[in-house]
Amino acid sequence: MATLLAGTEAGMLELTPGDLPATVAFAGRSVDALSWGPSGWWALVDAAEVWHVEDEGDWERHAAATGPSLTCLAATPAGLLVGTAEAHLARVTDGHLERVDAFDHAQGRDRWYTPWGGPPDTRSVSADADGTLFVNVHVGGILRSADHGRSWRPTIDIHADVHQVLAGAAPGLVLAACAEGLALSDDAGISWRIDDGDLHATYSRAVAATASTAVISASTGPGGAHSALYRRRLAAACGFERCRTGLPEWFDANVDTGCLVADAGTVAAAIGGGEVFVSHDEGVTWQRWATDLPPVRCLALA
Repeated sequence: MATLLAGTEAGMLELTPGDLPATVAFAGRSVDALSWGPSGWWALVDAAEVWHVEDEGDWERHAAATGPSLTCLAATPAGLLVGTAEAHLARVTDGHLERVDAFDHAQGRDRWYTPWGGPPDTRSVSADADGTLFVNVHVGGILRSADHGRSWRPTIDIHADVHQVLAGAAPGLVLAACAEGLALSDDAGISWRIDDGDLHATYSRAVAATASTAVISASTGPGGAHSALYRRRLAAACGFERCRTGLPEWFDANVDTGCLVADAGTVAAAIGGGEVFVSHDEGVTWQRWATDLPPVRCLALA
């Protein structure tokens, strides 16, 4: 299988079953997000710096925040896009973070909010094979750009409370983990439907997908009580199936955005308390790969 990397609050670790985790970069620093692109790996470190590595080379710092803290990143056909606190979007250009001005003027921005009254944040970024961009604001729904970020349009109802958007599993398919369940679009984000059938609770913070199966987290709310994983075949008539074999009956924390990933038939999930579980059959059966890790901020299959 692909190499499993964990970005933690104490560095980037490589996880191998039966072996102790090996620190591969950023010892003692928080690795908050990871993304693979044509030029190699990108990492968000300490919510303030963007780092890059090509193949077997050394990590190099490419950009640093001069404004709000950095929250997420994704290598896209429009370049490396970086989300920030206060709901902004930037592009890494010539070693600098360049604000995507059109995102700051997106329709509906004046309605974005947080339940606790603070400013909203850009929470996740994704792109499909055609280069259409999707950016999730919490709480502000999902913004869509079909012109590499020159213009943005709102798509889903912002009150769906989206925590992660994910494109690229299949042509036209976009998935989103929401407080209402799993949101699906078959037309590249133009229209949406919500599926919550067979879930014990609808609050979801993370989604991953293979070519045929989506896996989501679900709990009773932000506190993460009674948290579990579910799998759903992407065929239209399929419902959710609880992931059970090899997993605890319940997790005591939410599986967070960035902590559920998939590659080919492999799915990996990081659970509160420093545990990581891996499935090689699209979420049917699972194995515990790591315990007692520093708090995990993100996973990646390399």
